[in-house]
Amino acid sequence: MELEGHVTVPMDNNLKARVVAQYRGKYRVKNGADEYWAEVTGKMMFNASSPSDYPVVGDLVGIIDAGGGDAVIEMIEPRKNLIQRKAAGKDGAQPIASNVDTAFIVEAADRDFNLNRFERYLAITASQKISPVLVLNKTDLIGPVQLEELKAALSERFKETPFITTSLYSPDGLDMLKEKLVPGCVHCFLGSSGVGKSSLINKLLGEELIKTKEISSQTNKGKHTTTHRELYVLENGAMLIDNPGMREIGLTGISAAVDGLFDGISSLSSGCRFPDCTHTSEPGCAVLKAVSEGSISRGQYDNYLKLKKESEHYAMTDSERKRRDKSIGKLVKGFYKVNPKKR
Repeated sequence: MELEGHVTVPMDNNLKARVVAQYRGKYRVKNGADEYWAEVTGKMMFNASSPSDYPVVGDLVGIIDAGGGDAVIEMIEPRKNLIQRKAAGKDGAQPIASNVDTAFIVEAADRDFNLNRFERYLAITASQKISPVLVLNKTDLIGPVQLEELKAALSERFKETPFITTSLYSPDGLDMLKEKLVPGCVHCFLGSSGVGKSSLINKLLGEELIKTKEISSQTNKGKHTTTHRELYVLENGAMLIDNPGMREIGLTGISAAVDGLFDGISSLSSGCRFPDCTHTSEPGCAVLKAVSEGSISRGQYDNYLKLKKESEHYAMTDSERKRRDKSIGKLVKGFYKVNPKKR
């Protein structure tokens, strides 16, 4: 299957391609029907100041055919968007995928269901203007009464966000999922380990291209089936990105998106007595009043405060990191000015 919109640039061995898989220091890129193993140029490595300066799955890149099925990535075309999360145990952001049109946010009905986690992913997709679809998978592992309760909870909490219930043993949900796969568009699957992302993609592809593992019987936790990010293409031209499971979903400075996601809380803010109300303890707070009256659930309110605080904290540390990098850059420039022969 050829990737739509990626054709040979009419000059020497310069090509345009899409990154379809990402490993440690290596990439697979695809130009039409041709596929290459690729590395970035030394110049790109030298100029990179963060992980987002390197290619990620979904990127459109300029490459040079080096022969023998190898290529060199020279540049990254401007991205439509970039899904990132806070890197585990670090201040920086970890890029996940780019140029995404639709994100399928997957949770397992039997062990993974968590409204706050859904909300966290929704904040990430909203910040990049990506259309989200919630997927409640493995519905065959719970009873009909519990399933209706979970569906009701989703409908109540996420009134404007579509959701699908799926099972590998029922065609209904899979057919609904297929209907949302648009030819030529990039669809990304997000979720924790063991929720069934890879199994769903295998079903959509019609073949077992991705290895899957059973849930650990001792811990009831998912195993990291997918070890790298990879893009697959359906027969109709729709592109699917599978991602390793994420146990931590740290937010990366998307405070405005959090406000947009919790628009009910944001709209109430205009009724607060103080314009800089934090909605935590101030008298005359319209948000606290709504929580006490039950028009805003305590769970949603608590999650709003948590996500807002986390996002603003990241924004602050990110700003500090940029100031530090700028200072280091000035020192390096000053050194070479005084010692030009050491360049």
